[in-house]
Amino acid sequence: FRGFILLLTFLIYTCYHMSRKPISVVKSRLHQNCSELINPINDTHSLNDTTWCSWSPFDKDDYNVLLGAVDNAFLVAYAIGMFISGIFGERLPLRYYLSAGMLLSGLFTSLLGLAYFWNIHMLWYFVLIQICNGLVQTTGWPSVVACVGNWFGKGKRGFIMGIWNSHTSVGNIIGSLIAGVWVNSDWGLSFIVPGIITAAMGIFTFFFLIEYPEDVDCSPPQHHGGPSENQDNPEDPGNSTYQHRESGVEAVATCPKEPVPEPAAISFLGALKIPGVIEFSLCLLFAKLVSYTFLYWLPLYIFNVAHFDAKEAGDLSTLFDVGGIIGGILAGLISDYINGRATTCCVMLILAAPVMFLYNSVGQNGITSSIVMLIICGALVNGPYALITTAVSADLGTHQSLRGNAKALSTVTAIIDGTGSIGAALGPLLAGLISPTGWNNVFYMLIAADILACLLLCRLVYKEILAWKAALSRVPGYKEI
Repeated sequence: FRGFILLLTFLIYTCYHMSRKPISVVKSRLHQNCSELINPINDTHSLNDTTWCSWSPFDKDDYNVLLGAVDNAFLVAYAIGMFISGIFGERLPLRYYLSAGMLLSGLFTSLLGLAYFWNIHMLWYFVLIQICNGLVQTTGWPSVVACVGNWFGKGKRGFIMGIWNSHTSVGNIIGSLIAGVWVNSDWGLSFIVPGIITAAMGIFTFFFLIEYPEDVDCSPPQHHGGPSENQDNPEDPGNSTYQHRESGVEAVATCPKEPVPEPAAISFLGALKIPGVIEFSLCLLFAKLVSYTFLYWLPLYIFNVAHFDAKEAGDLSTLFDVGGIIGGILAGLISDYINGRATTCCVMLILAAPVMFLYNSVGQNGITSSIVMLIICGALVNGPYALITTAVSADLGTHQSLRGNAKALSTVTAIIDGTGSIGAALGPLLAGLISPTGWNNVFYMLIAADILACLLLCRLVYKEILAWKAALSRVPGYKEI
Protein backbone atom coordinates (compact mmCIF):
# COMPACT_ATOMS: atom_id res chain seq x y z
CA PHE A 1 0.00 0.00 0.00
CA ARG A 2 2.79 2.43 0.88
CA GLY A 3 4.52 1.83 -2.44
CA PHE A 4 1.25 2.34 -4.30
CA ILE A 5 0.53 5.61 -2.44
CA LEU A 6 4.03 6.92 -3.20
CA LEU A 7 3.64 6.11 -6.89
CA LEU A 8 0.11 7.50 -7.17
CA THR A 9 0.84 10.78 -5.39
CA PHE A 10 4.03 11.07 -7.48
CA LEU A 11 1.99 10.82 -10.68
CA ILE A 12 -0.65 13.21 -9.34
CA TYR A 13 1.76 16.03 -8.68
CA THR A 14 3.73 15.29 -11.83
CA CYS A 15 0.52 16.16 -13.70
CA TYR A 16 0.06 19.38 -11.73
CA HIS A 17 3.54 20.62 -12.67
CA MET A 18 3.28 19.29 -16.22
CA SER A 19 0.26 21.55 -16.76
CA ARG A 20 2.12 24.63 -15.42
CA LYS A 21 5.21 24.36 -17.61
CA PRO A 22 3.92 24.90 -21.19
CA ILE A 23 3.43 28.67 -20.74
CA SER A 24 7.19 29.15 -20.26
CA VAL A 25 7.94 27.25 -23.49
CA VAL A 26 5.21 28.97 -25.53
CA LYS A 27 6.37 32.47 -24.44
CA SER A 28 9.09 32.55 -27.08
CA ARG A 29 6.42 31.76 -29.69
CA LEU A 30 3.99 34.43 -28.51
CA HIS A 31 6.62 37.09 -29.20
CA GLN A 32 9.46 36.47 -31.64
CA ASN A 33 11.50 38.20 -34.31
CA CYS A 34 9.63 37.54 -37.55
CA SER A 35 12.16 39.17 -39.89
CA GLU A 36 13.64 35.80 -40.89
CA LEU A 37 10.23 34.31 -41.77
CA ILE A 38 8.37 34.71 -45.03
CA ASN A 39 5.42 37.05 -44.75
CA PRO A 40 2.20 35.46 -46.15
CA ILE A 41 1.00 37.01 -49.42
CA ASN A 42 -2.42 37.94 -48.03
CA ASP A 43 -1.00 39.43 -44.82
CA THR A 44 -1.80 43.09 -44.11
CA HIS A 45 1.35 43.88 -42.12
CA SER A 46 4.05 46.11 -43.61
CA LEU A 47 7.27 44.59 -44.91
CA ASN A 48 9.26 46.29 -42.10
CA ASP A 49 7.08 44.84 -39.33
CA THR A 50 9.23 42.34 -37.37
CA THR A 51 6.37 41.16 -35.12
CA TRP A 52 3.77 40.11 -37.69
CA CYS A 53 4.08 36.45 -36.65
CA SER A 54 3.72 37.17 -32.90
CA TRP A 55 0.47 36.57 -31.05
CA SER A 56 -1.43 39.72 -30.16
CA PRO A 57 -1.51 41.28 -27.55
CA PHE A 58 2.06 40.04 -26.91
CA ASP A 59 3.40 41.57 -30.15
CA LYS A 60 4.15 44.97 -28.56
CA ASP A 61 7.40 46.27 -27.07
CA ASP A 62 6.10 45.74 -23.53
CA TYR A 63 5.53 42.02 -24.13
CA ASN A 64 7.79 41.07 -21.18
CA VAL A 65 5.52 42.98 -18.81
CA LEU A 66 2.39 41.40 -20.31
CA LEU A 67 3.85 37.89 -20.11
CA GLY A 68 4.91 38.63 -16.53
CA ALA A 69 1.33 39.70 -15.77
CA VAL A 70 0.00 36.38 -17.11
CA ASP A 71 2.48 34.47 -14.93
CA ASN A 72 1.67 36.62 -11.94
CA ALA A 73 -2.07 36.09 -12.32
CA PHE A 74 -1.50 32.37 -11.78
CA LEU A 75 1.05 32.75 -8.99
CA VAL A 76 -0.76 35.40 -6.93
CA ALA A 77 -3.98 33.35 -7.11
CA TYR A 78 -1.96 30.26 -6.15
CA ALA A 79 -0.36 32.02 -3.16
CA ILE A 80 -3.68 33.36 -1.85
CA GLY A 81 -5.52 30.11 -2.48
CA MET A 82 -2.84 28.01 -0.78
CA PHE A 83 -3.55 29.44 2.67
CA ILE A 84 -7.23 28.58 2.24
CA SER A 85 -6.59 25.22 0.58
CA GLY A 86 -4.85 23.69 3.60
CA ILE A 87 -7.87 24.45 5.77
CA PHE A 88 -10.20 22.75 3.27
CA GLY A 89 -7.73 19.89 2.87
CA GLU A 90 -8.04 19.03 6.56
CA ARG A 91 -11.82 19.09 6.55
CA LEU A 92 -12.70 17.46 3.20
CA PRO A 93 -11.95 13.94 1.93
CA LEU A 94 -8.60 14.14 0.13
CA ARG A 95 -9.78 11.81 -2.63
CA TYR A 96 -12.66 14.09 -3.62
CA TYR A 97 -10.61 17.24 -3.12
CA LEU A 98 -7.72 16.08 -5.31
CA SER A 99 -9.95 14.63 -8.02
CA ALA A 100 -11.98 17.83 -8.38
CA GLY A 101 -8.81 19.93 -8.39
CA MET A 102 -7.21 17.88 -11.15
CA LEU A 103 -10.31 17.90 -13.34
CA LEU A 104 -10.62 21.69 -13.06
CA SER A 105 -6.89 22.16 -13.56
CA GLY A 106 -7.04 20.13 -16.76
CA LEU A 107 -10.00 22.21 -17.94
CA PHE A 108 -8.33 25.60 -17.38
CA THR A 109 -5.02 24.46 -18.87
CA SER A 110 -6.87 23.33 -21.99
CA LEU A 111 -8.72 26.67 -22.18
CA LEU A 112 -5.35 28.44 -22.51
CA GLY A 113 -4.60 26.32 -25.58
CA LEU A 114 -8.05 26.88 -27.03
CA ALA A 115 -7.18 30.58 -27.30
CA TYR A 116 -5.07 29.56 -30.31
CA PHE A 117 -7.88 27.69 -32.08
CA TRP A 118 -10.54 30.24 -31.10
CA ASN A 119 -8.26 33.10 -32.20
CA ILE A 120 -8.51 34.97 -28.89
CA HIS A 121 -6.24 38.00 -28.53
CA MET A 122 -7.58 39.63 -25.35
CA LEU A 123 -5.19 39.89 -22.41
CA TRP A 124 -8.00 39.57 -19.87
CA TYR A 125 -8.82 36.08 -21.17
CA PHE A 126 -5.29 34.79 -20.46
CA VAL A 127 -5.21 36.53 -17.06
CA LEU A 128 -8.65 35.23 -16.01
CA ILE A 129 -7.87 31.65 -16.99
CA GLN A 130 -4.55 31.80 -15.14
CA ILE A 131 -6.27 33.11 -11.99
CA CYS A 132 -8.77 30.25 -12.07
CA ASN A 133 -6.00 27.74 -12.77
CA GLY A 134 -3.90 29.09 -9.90
CA LEU A 135 -6.78 28.70 -7.45
CA VAL A 136 -7.67 25.13 -8.40
CA GLN A 137 -4.02 24.01 -8.45
CA THR A 138 -3.75 24.77 -4.73
CA THR A 139 -5.69 21.57 -4.13
CA GLY A 140 -2.62 19.55 -5.05
CA TRP A 141 0.31 20.16 -2.74
CA PRO A 142 -1.25 20.14 0.76
CA SER A 143 -3.27 17.07 -0.19
CA VAL A 144 -0.43 14.92 -1.56
CA VAL A 145 1.95 15.82 1.30
CA ALA A 146 -0.78 15.09 3.85
CA CYS A 147 -1.51 11.77 2.16
CA VAL A 148 2.16 10.72 2.15
CA GLY A 149 2.54 11.94 5.75
CA ASN A 150 -0.42 9.76 6.73
CA TRP A 151 1.43 6.68 5.47
CA PHE A 152 5.09 7.30 6.38
CA GLY A 153 6.95 7.89 9.65
CA LYS A 154 9.92 10.14 10.28
CA GLY A 155 13.10 8.01 10.10
CA LYS A 156 14.15 8.12 6.43
CA ARG A 157 11.58 10.71 5.44
CA GLY A 158 14.16 13.10 3.91
CA PHE A 159 15.56 10.50 1.52
CA ILE A 160 12.17 9.00 0.59
CA MET A 161 10.55 12.39 0.09
CA GLY A 162 13.63 13.65 -1.76
CA ILE A 163 13.12 10.91 -4.34
CA TRP A 164 9.34 11.37 -4.28
CA ASN A 165 9.65 15.15 -4.71
CA SER A 166 11.32 14.64 -8.07
CA HIS A 167 7.73 14.69 -9.39
CA THR A 168 8.13 18.50 -9.55
CA SER A 169 11.08 18.28 -11.91
CA VAL A 170 9.71 15.27 -13.82
CA GLY A 171 6.48 17.20 -14.39
CA ASN A 172 8.43 20.24 -15.61
CA ILE A 173 10.47 18.06 -17.98
CA ILE A 174 7.44 16.25 -19.40
CA GLY A 175 5.55 19.54 -19.72
CA SER A 176 8.47 21.10 -21.60
CA LEU A 177 8.87 18.15 -23.94
CA ILE A 178 5.13 17.94 -24.71
CA ALA A 179 4.92 21.70 -25.27
CA GLY A 180 8.00 21.56 -27.50
CA VAL A 181 6.34 19.12 -29.89
CA TRP A 182 3.74 21.70 -30.99
CA VAL A 183 5.29 25.06 -29.99
CA ASN A 184 6.44 25.88 -33.54
CA SER A 185 3.23 24.74 -35.22
CA ASP A 186 -0.09 24.57 -33.31
CA TRP A 187 1.00 25.90 -29.90
CA GLY A 188 -2.53 25.49 -28.55
CA LEU A 189 -1.91 21.74 -28.34
CA SER A 190 1.01 22.48 -26.01
CA PHE A 191 -1.65 23.26 -23.39
CA ILE A 192 -4.51 21.00 -24.44
CA VAL A 193 -2.58 17.71 -24.32
CA PRO A 194 -1.23 18.25 -20.75
CA GLY A 195 -4.70 19.41 -19.73
CA ILE A 196 -6.32 16.20 -20.97
CA ILE A 197 -3.68 14.06 -19.23
CA THR A 198 -4.20 15.94 -15.94
CA ALA A 199 -7.98 15.52 -16.09
CA ALA A 200 -7.62 11.80 -16.85
CA MET A 201 -5.31 11.42 -13.84
CA GLY A 202 -7.97 13.13 -11.71
CA ILE A 203 -10.49 10.44 -12.67
CA PHE A 204 -7.96 7.71 -11.81
CA THR A 205 -7.32 9.38 -8.43
CA PHE A 206 -11.02 9.38 -7.61
CA PHE A 207 -11.22 5.61 -7.93
CA PHE A 208 -7.91 4.48 -6.43
CA LEU A 209 -6.50 6.95 -3.84
CA ILE A 210 -6.36 5.58 -0.26
CA GLU A 211 -6.16 8.46 2.22
CA TYR A 212 -5.33 6.69 5.49
CA PRO A 213 -3.82 3.31 6.48
CA GLU A 214 -6.91 2.86 8.66
CA ASP A 215 -9.05 2.81 5.51
CA VAL A 216 -7.57 -0.60 4.67
CA ASP A 217 -7.39 -1.82 8.30
CA CYS A 218 -3.71 -0.95 8.84
CA SER A 219 -2.08 1.00 11.66
CA PRO A 220 -0.82 4.56 11.10
CA PRO A 221 2.95 5.21 11.06
CA GLN A 222 4.91 6.09 14.19
CA HIS A 223 5.91 9.73 13.78
CA HIS A 224 7.96 9.86 17.00
CA GLY A 225 10.18 7.35 18.70
CA GLY A 226 8.51 7.69 22.10
CA PRO A 227 7.41 10.11 24.80
CA SER A 228 10.91 11.43 25.32
CA GLU A 229 11.51 12.01 21.62
CA ASN A 230 12.54 15.60 21.03
CA GLN A 231 14.27 15.09 17.74
CA ASP A 232 11.78 17.17 15.77
CA ASN A 233 12.15 20.27 17.90
CA PRO A 234 14.69 22.72 16.47
CA GLU A 235 14.25 24.82 19.61
CA ASP A 236 15.70 22.11 21.88
CA PRO A 237 19.54 22.17 22.01
CA GLY A 238 19.51 18.78 23.72
CA ASN A 239 18.08 16.90 20.76
CA SER A 240 19.35 13.37 20.41
CA THR A 241 20.75 13.39 16.90
CA TYR A 242 21.44 9.73 16.51
CA GLN A 243 19.13 7.84 18.86
CA HIS A 244 16.43 7.23 16.23
CA ARG A 245 18.57 6.63 13.16
CA GLU A 246 17.01 3.20 12.73
CA SER A 247 13.38 4.20 13.31
CA GLY A 248 11.26 5.34 10.40
CA VAL A 249 9.09 4.24 7.58
CA GLU A 250 9.41 0.65 8.78
CA ALA A 251 7.41 1.68 11.85
CA VAL A 252 4.07 1.14 10.09
CA ALA A 253 2.40 -1.56 12.14
CA THR A 254 0.60 -4.62 10.96
CA CYS A 255 -3.14 -4.96 10.46
CA PRO A 256 -5.72 -4.79 11.94
CA LYS A 257 -6.05 -1.71 14.17
CA GLU A 258 -8.35 -0.54 16.94
CA PRO A 259 -10.37 2.55 15.90
CA VAL A 260 -9.29 5.82 17.56
CA PRO A 261 -11.14 9.10 18.03
CA GLU A 262 -10.78 11.56 15.14
CA PRO A 263 -8.45 14.46 16.21
CA ALA A 264 -9.60 18.04 15.82
CA ALA A 265 -8.15 20.18 13.02
CA ILE A 266 -5.50 22.68 14.10
CA SER A 267 -6.06 26.43 13.78
CA PHE A 268 -4.01 28.69 11.51
CA LEU A 269 -2.41 30.49 14.48
CA GLY A 270 -1.81 27.19 16.22
CA ALA A 271 0.17 25.97 13.22
CA LEU A 272 2.26 29.16 13.19
CA LYS A 273 3.30 28.54 16.80
CA ILE A 274 5.01 25.26 15.91
CA PRO A 275 8.78 25.92 16.31
CA GLY A 276 10.45 26.45 12.94
CA VAL A 277 7.32 27.03 10.83
CA ILE A 278 7.85 30.80 10.46
CA GLU A 279 11.57 30.57 9.65
CA PHE A 280 11.19 27.83 7.06
CA SER A 281 8.16 29.57 5.53
CA LEU A 282 10.06 32.84 5.02
CA CYS A 283 13.12 30.98 3.74
CA LEU A 284 10.92 29.18 1.20
CA LEU A 285 9.52 32.54 0.08
CA PHE A 286 12.94 33.55 -1.27
CA ALA A 287 13.99 30.05 -2.36
CA LYS A 288 10.80 29.62 -4.37
CA LEU A 289 11.22 33.11 -5.84
CA VAL A 290 14.48 31.91 -7.41
CA SER A 291 13.14 28.51 -8.47
CA TYR A 292 9.97 29.82 -10.13
CA THR A 293 11.84 32.59 -11.92
CA PHE A 294 13.87 29.86 -13.59
CA LEU A 295 10.71 27.82 -14.17
CA TYR A 296 8.91 30.60 -16.05
CA TRP A 297 11.77 32.55 -17.68
CA LEU A 298 14.64 30.14 -18.34
CA PRO A 299 13.47 29.06 -21.85
CA LEU A 300 13.07 32.71 -22.89
CA TYR A 301 16.47 33.57 -21.39
CA ILE A 302 18.13 30.76 -23.38
CA PHE A 303 16.16 31.81 -26.49
CA ASN A 304 17.35 35.44 -26.22
CA VAL A 305 20.90 34.99 -24.95
CA ALA A 306 22.06 31.69 -26.51
CA HIS A 307 19.90 32.17 -29.66
CA PHE A 308 18.40 28.68 -29.79
CA ASP A 309 14.99 28.27 -31.39
CA ALA A 310 11.89 27.88 -29.21
CA LYS A 311 11.90 24.08 -29.14
CA GLU A 312 15.65 23.79 -28.46
CA ALA A 313 15.42 26.39 -25.67
CA GLY A 314 12.55 24.48 -24.07
CA ASP A 315 14.39 21.18 -24.32
CA LEU A 316 17.63 22.64 -22.91
CA SER A 317 15.77 24.18 -19.98
CA THR A 318 14.77 20.68 -18.83
CA LEU A 319 18.37 20.15 -17.68
CA PHE A 320 17.67 22.59 -14.85
CA ASP A 321 14.95 20.21 -13.69
CA VAL A 322 17.27 17.21 -14.08
CA GLY A 323 19.58 18.99 -11.66
CA GLY A 324 16.57 19.62 -9.43
CA ILE A 325 15.92 15.88 -9.17
CA ILE A 326 19.52 15.27 -8.14
CA GLY A 327 19.50 18.17 -5.68
CA GLY A 328 16.25 17.09 -4.02
CA ILE A 329 17.50 13.53 -3.46
CA LEU A 330 20.90 14.71 -2.16
CA ALA A 331 19.30 17.25 0.17
CA GLY A 332 16.99 14.61 1.65
CA LEU A 333 19.77 12.01 2.00
CA ILE A 334 22.25 14.42 3.62
CA SER A 335 19.68 15.95 5.96
CA ASP A 336 18.64 12.48 7.15
CA TYR A 337 22.25 11.49 7.80
CA ILE A 338 23.27 14.61 9.73
CA ASN A 339 19.76 15.23 11.11
CA GLY A 340 20.05 18.85 10.03
CA ARG A 341 17.34 20.08 7.67
CA ALA A 342 18.18 23.78 8.17
CA THR A 343 21.94 23.27 7.84
CA THR A 344 21.55 21.29 4.62
CA CYS A 345 19.36 24.02 3.12
CA CYS A 346 21.73 26.78 4.25
CA VAL A 347 24.84 25.20 2.74
CA MET A 348 23.12 24.57 -0.61
CA LEU A 349 21.82 28.14 -0.70
CA ILE A 350 25.31 29.49 0.00
CA LEU A 351 26.72 27.46 -2.90
CA ALA A 352 23.86 28.40 -5.25
CA ALA A 353 24.68 32.14 -5.26
CA PRO A 354 28.13 31.94 -6.96
CA VAL A 355 26.90 29.17 -9.28
CA MET A 356 24.08 31.39 -10.59
CA PHE A 357 26.58 34.20 -11.16
CA LEU A 358 28.87 31.85 -13.10
CA TYR A 359 25.99 30.50 -15.19
CA ASN A 360 25.01 33.98 -16.29
CA SER A 361 28.66 34.92 -16.95
CA VAL A 362 30.04 31.86 -18.74
CA GLY A 363 27.14 29.41 -18.98
CA GLN A 364 26.28 30.40 -22.56
CA ASN A 365 29.82 30.16 -23.96
CA GLY A 366 29.24 26.66 -25.29
CA ILE A 367 26.76 23.82 -25.22
CA THR A 368 28.89 21.75 -22.81
CA SER A 369 29.32 24.53 -20.26
CA SER A 370 25.63 25.36 -20.56
CA ILE A 371 24.59 21.76 -19.84
CA VAL A 372 26.94 21.37 -16.85
CA MET A 373 26.05 24.73 -15.31
CA LEU A 374 22.30 24.17 -15.74
CA ILE A 375 22.43 20.82 -13.94
CA ILE A 376 24.56 22.17 -11.06
CA CYS A 377 22.43 25.30 -10.79
CA GLY A 378 19.22 23.24 -10.76
CA ALA A 379 20.55 20.96 -8.01
CA LEU A 380 21.57 23.81 -5.71
CA VAL A 381 18.51 25.99 -6.35
CA ASN A 382 15.85 23.27 -6.14
CA GLY A 383 17.49 21.16 -3.41
CA PRO A 384 16.51 23.42 -0.47
CA TYR A 385 13.13 24.18 -2.07
CA ALA A 386 12.40 20.45 -2.40
CA LEU A 387 13.54 19.67 1.15
CA ILE A 388 11.46 22.41 2.78
CA THR A 389 8.26 21.62 0.90
CA THR A 390 8.46 17.90 1.65
CA ALA A 391 10.46 16.50 4.59
CA VAL A 392 10.51 19.75 6.59
CA SER A 393 6.76 20.29 6.09
CA ALA A 394 6.04 16.71 7.12
CA ASP A 395 8.36 16.96 10.15
CA LEU A 396 6.69 20.15 11.38
CA GLY A 397 3.19 18.90 10.55
CA THR A 398 3.77 15.85 12.77
CA HIS A 399 5.69 17.80 15.43
CA GLN A 400 5.96 16.51 19.01
CA SER A 401 3.95 19.50 20.28
CA LEU A 402 0.91 18.33 18.30
CA ARG A 403 0.68 15.14 20.39
CA GLY A 404 0.02 12.90 17.41
CA ASN A 405 -2.54 15.11 15.67
CA ALA A 406 -1.50 14.36 12.07
CA LYS A 407 -4.47 16.35 10.76
CA ALA A 408 -2.29 19.45 11.25
CA LEU A 409 -0.10 18.29 8.36
CA SER A 410 -2.28 19.79 5.64
CA THR A 411 -2.48 23.20 7.36
CA VAL A 412 1.25 23.36 8.12
CA THR A 413 2.11 22.33 4.55
CA ALA A 414 -0.25 24.99 3.18
CA ILE A 415 1.25 27.72 5.38
CA ILE A 416 4.82 26.89 4.35
CA ASP A 417 4.05 26.45 0.65
CA GLY A 418 1.60 29.37 0.65
CA THR A 419 4.28 31.71 2.00
CA GLY A 420 6.70 30.28 -0.54
CA SER A 421 4.15 30.90 -3.27
CA ILE A 422 4.24 34.62 -2.50
CA GLY A 423 7.89 34.48 -3.54
CA ALA A 424 6.93 32.36 -6.55
CA ALA A 425 4.59 35.18 -7.61
CA LEU A 426 7.14 37.94 -6.99
CA GLY A 427 10.01 36.27 -8.87
CA PRO A 428 8.53 36.03 -12.38
CA LEU A 429 6.89 39.45 -11.94
CA LEU A 430 10.20 41.08 -11.02
CA ALA A 431 11.94 39.22 -13.84
CA GLY A 432 9.40 40.62 -16.31
CA LEU A 433 9.96 44.15 -15.02
CA ILE A 434 13.77 43.91 -14.74
CA SER A 435 14.61 41.92 -17.90
CA PRO A 436 14.22 44.93 -20.25
CA THR A 437 17.17 46.53 -18.37
CA GLY A 438 19.31 43.45 -19.00
CA TRP A 439 19.42 39.82 -17.90
CA ASN A 440 22.40 40.56 -15.62
CA ASN A 441 20.11 42.54 -13.33
CA VAL A 442 17.67 39.62 -13.16
CA PHE A 443 20.45 37.36 -11.92
CA TYR A 444 21.59 39.93 -9.35
CA MET A 445 18.03 39.94 -8.01
CA LEU A 446 18.04 36.12 -7.82
CA ILE A 447 21.39 36.04 -6.01
CA ALA A 448 20.14 38.61 -3.45
CA ALA A 449 17.01 36.53 -2.81
CA ASP A 450 19.16 33.43 -2.37
CA ILE A 451 21.31 35.13 0.27
CA LEU A 452 18.24 36.35 2.16
CA ALA A 453 16.84 32.80 2.22
CA CYS A 454 20.11 31.60 3.73
CA LEU A 455 20.16 34.31 6.43
CA LEU A 456 16.64 33.43 7.58
CA LEU A 457 17.82 29.96 8.61
CA CYS A 458 20.78 31.12 10.74
CA ARG A 459 18.99 30.68 14.08
CA LEU A 460 17.83 27.17 13.23
CA VAL A 461 21.31 26.23 11.98
CA TYR A 462 22.73 27.43 15.32
CA LYS A 463 20.21 25.27 17.21
CA GLU A 464 21.15 22.24 15.10
CA ILE A 465 24.85 22.77 15.81
CA LEU A 466 24.08 22.87 19.53
CA ALA A 467 22.10 19.64 19.15
CA TRP A 468 25.05 17.95 17.45
CA LYS A 469 27.40 19.02 20.25
CA ALA A 470 24.99 17.73 22.88
CA ALA A 471 24.63 14.43 21.01
CA LEU A 472 28.40 13.97 20.66
CA SER A 473 28.84 14.54 24.38
CA ARG A 474 26.40 11.66 25.05
CA VAL A 475 27.67 9.23 22.40
CA PRO A 476 31.07 7.76 23.40
CA GLY A 477 33.49 7.20 20.57
CA TYR A 478 31.84 9.64 18.13
CA LYS A 479 34.74 11.81 17.01
CA GLU A 480 33.24 13.43 13.94
CA ILE A 481 30.03 13.88 12.05
